Amino acid sequence: MRVAAALNPWIFFSSMATFTATSPNNSQFPFELVRPDLEKVEIAIRGQVRDFDSAVEPYIAYICNTSGKRIRPALSILVGGAAGGVNEGHRKIGVIIELIHMATLVHDDIIDGATARRSMPTANAKWGNALAVLLGDALFSHALTLATDFNSIDICRKVGNAAREVCQGEILQTQRRFDMTLSKAEYFRVIEMKTGALFAAATSLAATVSGLNEGDQASLADYGMKLGTAYQIYDDCLDLVGSEDVVGKTLGTDLAKGKLTLPILNLLEAISESQRETINKHILEEKIIDLPKLFGVNAYESALENAIDTALDLLNGCRANLGVLSASEYRDALEQITRFLETLLRKCRN
Repeated sequence: MRVAAALNPWIFFSSMATFTATSPNNSQFPFELVRPDLEKVEIAIRGQVRDFDSAVEPYIAYICNTSGKRIRPALSILVGGAAGGVNEGHRKIGVIIELIHMATLVHDDIIDGATARRSMPTANAKWGNALAVLLGDALFSHALTLATDFNSIDICRKVGNAAREVCQGEILQTQRRFDMTLSKAEYFRVIEMKTGALFAAATSLAATVSGLNEGDQASLADYGMKLGTAYQIYDDCLDLVGSEDVVGKTLGTDLAKGKLTLPILNLLEAISESQRETINKHILEEKIIDLPKLFGVNAYESALENAIDTALDLLNGCRANLGVLSASEYRDALEQITRFLETLLRKCRN
């Protein structure tokens, strides 16, 4: 049975700093290209705590200090650079989208009963579910308020739509846990809402701020949607083949938690009715399942391969969308992101 190399989706951007084989002039890129602007975004995010009541401020500050790699702000900045130049508007879009993302993580941790995120206690573990829910709500509402600084109904609408989509995605995923009738079309709809929507918002809103036409905005939104969807499929595959020591979280639990991911849906299509009944029984009992042992290495690996191929096709679509941008190091960086994720996906086959 093939096992992937140790991969960590949370070091997605920081790892790209060392992935230089196809970068112009062998530069550390695209992470280094956006570092100065990301540092400004980081300062702005941490500065948002001052807008909250002094009694609430420490809670918000804690959440901001347990943040990730700022993938979505980086996309906003890169699109801004590729579309004529980065300005304060692109950085503000990055802050807004990241606040929405942080709010979803707070709520995710409550739903999953998670006690740690990136080696830090979760908000719900520290203060209980009730307070954590309210903190997530506060972050959502603050992000929507920040959007009004643009004095643009279009931007406010797009931010609101993105927030609504990611919340709907969470609802649908929770609703469809342990549901063996979930179709691939429904799976894709969930991950497009849950993950793709904020990637798409980051890229399309950056295009809006840059003054690109509606067609170009749509192309860059599609770039973000496809990238986010491919990224989620990679994370789904990683749950099956990753290394817990490097990834830093418990793996092999999606199925036990009733989450039917693309590799699992591929497997369900390939196995017999009696085998589906077996897997259904294990899922309902919330047991960790040894899929290769239960259904055979060939069927398992084929299901994984097909999921990887689907993600690779999405990344090809990402690159096609970049044709609306003029040649620049920023456009090259947007392509490099897809090449890096492609490399990680291919390692899942090793």
